[in-house]
Amino acid sequence: MTILTFSGTTPAEALKKAQLEVGEEAVLIETREIQKKSLGKSALYEIVVGVEEDAAPKPKPKPQEPLTKQRPLAQKSSDVLYNISEAAKQISKIAEVTEEERSAPRQAPAAESEDLRRIKEEIEKLGDKVKLIQNMFWSEKTPKTTAAIPPEFAEIYRLAQQSGMDQEHLDEIMHLTLEHMPSKMRESSETVKRYFQVLMRKMIPVRIETPPKNGGKKVIMLVGPTGVGKTTSIAKLAARFSYLLEKKYKVGLVVLDTYRIGAVEQLMQYARMMKLGIETVVDPPEFSSALNALRYSDYILIDTMGSSPYDKGKIEKIYECLRGNDTDYSVDVVLVMPSSIKYEDLKATYENFAPLGIDTMMFTKLDETRGFGNIFSLVYETKVPISYFSVGQEVPEDLVVASSDFLVECLMNGFRKGEMP
Repeated sequence: MTILTFSGTTPAEALKKAQLEVGEEAVLIETREIQKKSLGKSALYEIVVGVEEDAAPKPKPKPQEPLTKQRPLAQKSSDVLYNISEAAKQISKIAEVTEEERSAPRQAPAAESEDLRRIKEEIEKLGDKVKLIQNMFWSEKTPKTTAAIPPEFAEIYRLAQQSGMDQEHLDEIMHLTLEHMPSKMRESSETVKRYFQVLMRKMIPVRIETPPKNGGKKVIMLVGPTGVGKTTSIAKLAARFSYLLEKKYKVGLVVLDTYRIGAVEQLMQYARMMKLGIETVVDPPEFSSALNALRYSDYILIDTMGSSPYDKGKIEKIYECLRGNDTDYSVDVVLVMPSSIKYEDLKATYENFAPLGIDTMMFTKLDETRGFGNIFSLVYETKVPISYFSVGQEVPEDLVVASSDFLVECLMNGFRKGEMP
């Protein structure tokens, strides 16, 4: 084995020189500092590598091909990632040497401990650069943004775009991040990710759950398309208010969904199990009478008929009930939508139900999707707060009171049911 030494102002620089000279076959033997950094002088590091004598010589680089014969971008990207992988192995070896020295039983001088700390910092910076370069090749297409995306922002941009967030919203948030983020925080992709998450949390409006005031009551109406889980969500809310909170409230149910016999029977079954009062409404004039019949309740929950967002007739019938309400009770209208449809469909659903006067939104089926950027884009666009998330079919367990932290965590890292708040 031939022993060779290479020097540089950092271990990374010395490693790069070694790779250029002897290729990837070299084995790292030792890393040491031979000149400390001082006033007017840079630090100098030396690495010792070994090369097997029978190792094949490094081939000379071929002259660059003309543009018309260059390889496609996807092939170039894979080559870059392969070389990065080899560099990462060398970085790991440096880290192992550092850890061995750090864990040695002898008492190291203070100056040597400082050297190890600096080496570790260089390794972390180099490792982060490897990660940044990898993320730069996550797509063959250049991101369609109005401004260039710095390498440190490549990972967060990729995650947000793959989450289903609207491109215009993503570009706007990225612009705000680039404009306001302190330059010191841009040195690491991890600090960029944390800053981006904090920024998004501030952009997500949520409705804090508050109990009825003394002597008052809350009337909550769930509206939305067919099959989004309104009836199951009503049962979850009823169980929450009746049994799960510190104070046990009286809950009454009103059913407007007389079009589906199954839905009425399902809600009546829940009402019998939880011993709740329940009223059915066939025509809009009966709506006020149903509310008055449940005036003893602290919470009145209203289940409405599901309809296509484009079925104006059914939406108009719900509106007639609200317009004909001659009681003193204010109705809080909650639009229920599935998280598993794309942003454009969520937006169209919202716009068609908007005439009902949407107060908050509730999103269901979080356990059936991987992308949550569509939810972020809708609340960012409409500024309507979120009140609840439904994360499964279990009653009453699979209900989460909305928080911006929860949504951002799902958006960045995916939904994990076992780690619900």
